[in-house]
Amino acid sequence: MLRARDAIDRDYAKPLSVPELARVAGASEAHFIRTFKATFGETPYRYLQRRRVERSMFLLRQRHELSVTEVCLEVGFVSLGTFSRTFSEIVGVSPSEYRRLSSPEIDAAPSCFSMRWTRPSSFGEDGGEAPG
Repeated sequence: MLRARDAIDRDYAKPLSVPELARVAGASEAHFIRTFKATFGETPYRYLQRRRVERSMFLLRQRHELSVTEVCLEVGFVSLGTFSRTFSEIVGVSPSEYRRLSSPEIDAAPSCFSMRWTRPSSFGEDGGEAPG
């Protein structure tokens, strides 16, 4: 499972398929999906989407010369609509709104703080409530 997750982290911008990732993990597709979700708390596909969104958040903050469409394609999405919908589901605002709201203060903070602050969470995607 770690090898498959590492492959997603390394090659998030490339087209990745469950059969390919299952081969990396040395498991059947069904077993891979079940075990990945049990191990990491989300399906391989959702993990890949979240990883792509994390990278797009950085690009939207740092690379203002890139359009939202260019960011979408650079992180591995092939459809702007899918990218915008997925980004909004995970982050809570559209990519354009996120770029507009991005604060220069976040980028001035130590990277460990800004990474934690800006990392999208997979918590609550199944309808659960945030801890509190």
